[in-house]
Amino acid sequence: MTVTEGGTANLTCRVEYNDNTSLQWSNPAQQTLFFGDKKALRDNRIELVHASWSELTISISDVTLSDEGMYTCSLFTMPVRTAKAYLTVLGVPEKPEIDGLTKPAMEGDHITLTCMTQGSKPAADLRWFRNEKEIKGAKEVNASGKTFTVRSSLQLHVDRNDDGVAYTCKVDHVALTQTPQQATEVLEVHCEDLLLQNHVIPQEGQYLKLECVSKGNPSPDPVKWTKDGGELPDLDRMIVEGRELTFTSLNKTDNGTYRCEAGNHLGTSSAEYVLYVYDAPTTPPPSTTPPLHPIPPDPTALLGTHASDPTVTGNRDPNAVGQHGTDHALIGGVVAVVVFVTLCLIIVLGRYLARHKGTYLTNEAKGADDAPDADTAIINAEGNHAHAEEKKEYFI
Repeated sequence: MTVTEGGTANLTCRVEYNDNTSLQWSNPAQQTLFFGDKKALRDNRIELVHASWSELTISISDVTLSDEGMYTCSLFTMPVRTAKAYLTVLGVPEKPEIDGLTKPAMEGDHITLTCMTQGSKPAADLRWFRNEKEIKGAKEVNASGKTFTVRSSLQLHVDRNDDGVAYTCKVDHVALTQTPQQATEVLEVHCEDLLLQNHVIPQEGQYLKLECVSKGNPSPDPVKWTKDGGELPDLDRMIVEGRELTFTSLNKTDNGTYRCEAGNHLGTSSAEYVLYVYDAPTTPPPSTTPPLHPIPPDPTALLGTHASDPTVTGNRDPNAVGQHGTDHALIGGVVAVVVFVTLCLIIVLGRYLARHKGTYLTNEAKGADDAPDADTAIINAEGNHAHAEEKKEYFI
């Protein structure tokens, strides 16, 4: 039979025919436990359950691993008859422990989580879970006497998505009939981060709010605002309230690069915003049906970047999204027209040159066939009409 460590084992021996001979139970060390109804071994864990001429049943409570082995029931006849029963004791694994967790962990760190359990027999199985999803670890089993020590390691490259994630190590074993043993550690990740977003086209006279939004953990200290590397020039129209920079009324002098800086114990990060103020629209857009519920435009722009170094920032103009689309289309059209006209001129010039290609003769050349000198050649050319059809004269 199989019994979990700490449980109770009942051993029963029966015989169909007995001529008043007593039955006997012996342990793996061949020590007599009971002979009939008489106890032979002083062990308070061993008790008599039932004794008769045909049956002898005993119980062993609080079973340990040392109780495992072959038990023998004997009937002392001539010859002696025996029956054997093997008792298997399952070792219950201890509650697992997780080591290697650094609190807090830094973004970008490489850490190794190790889960260990001892005392299992047979060797237990360890399983890792990231929140509710199972992930695979590296398992190692070592024998320690009759029991086993099992370890499982998990390699992690920490990023901000691991912040607040619960890593659980569960023990699966045949001796754990109810809930498996488990240990859980919650990972805390520290990082620094500023996010940049903008969905507004600033125009003269408008109200604009720039907000420096931090996603760092822990949250950075209050931010510092600058323009083009210096202090803000007009504090009457540029109002700083914590992480917000508000322009009450934009004008062209507000053009420039605005930077917000924030820091915690990890370091300092920053974000830049290139502000370009466009001209205010001269006429309102046509509308045939007035809106039932006018919605005011959102003048808020969010700032941020992933730069951990203050020198690593973006200089892209986020305001030019809507305006440059038309300019690019117009420029592309002009370039296409110029290319087309150029190709047409090249084709016409090529055809013209092809038509006028040939040999052109002077007066000397026309009469030079039978003339000893140039004067005779000219005379021959002027009076010679025999070759009029073959050679023609062109004045250039």
